[in-house]
Amino acid sequence: MKTAWYFSAAKVLTRRLIWAGAILSLASGLPLIMLTASMANAATNVTVVGLFPGKAVVVINGQAPRTLSVGDKTADGVTLLATTADTATVDIDGKRHKLDVGQHYAAPAYAGKGQGITLGANSQGHFLSMGQVNGRAVQFLVDTGATSVSIPSSLADSSGIDYRKGQRVYTQTANGVATAYRIVFDSVTLGDITIYQVDGIVMEGKGMEVALLGMSFLNRMEMRRDGAQMTLMKRF
Repeated sequence: MKTAWYFSAAKVLTRRLIWAGAILSLASGLPLIMLTASMANAATNVTVVGLFPGKAVVVINGQAPRTLSVGDKTADGVTLLATTADTATVDIDGKRHKLDVGQHYAAPAYAGKGQGITLGANSQGHFLSMGQVNGRAVQFLVDTGATSVSIPSSLADSSGIDYRKGQRVYTQTANGVATAYRIVFDSVTLGDITIYQVDGIVMEGKGMEVALLGMSFLNRMEMRRDGAQMTLMKRF
């Protein structure tokens, strides 16, 4: 049935909606995909509140919802490039963003005062964002309790990172003691912030679905928390 994946996406979204206090109607029975992107200079805010094959219903800068088809471009500089069952690819002010279900994206803030990014907390209070390790896309979970940036061995293998040349260590996880390797990543990127030569950990075994954005990256940021938002500004 053509609409089957709509309801599957809706179930996933129910568990992962991020924006605290947002009230979205499910009366239509269609999935609600909530994606937010903000640009520091243009101050463009985009929320996708409905997702269909080749179309998305969006709210831009708090205006009335409008339906965009793939290829449509608004006067606000927002273009819908593609849709899938649970993601939307949009061009916002000339930059392409592929946003997963429940993921917030914020472009660099405080233009002229350094590079920065603002993240929104999910319903569990966690801050998630897409980023890159050695140029490879990864979903980060901000973790101030983690000493280093940590990634699963599956990502390291697919990225061609020879992590087994690093120092072998053992770490306690929710699934017990796991083998890990201390290495140095060539680069770690979040938004428009890129840090080079970052201490990292590659975790072997299963159970680690996202990368941890630990203090080897965060200690080079100025961190500000305002309710459900966290702003990171690059210090050096």
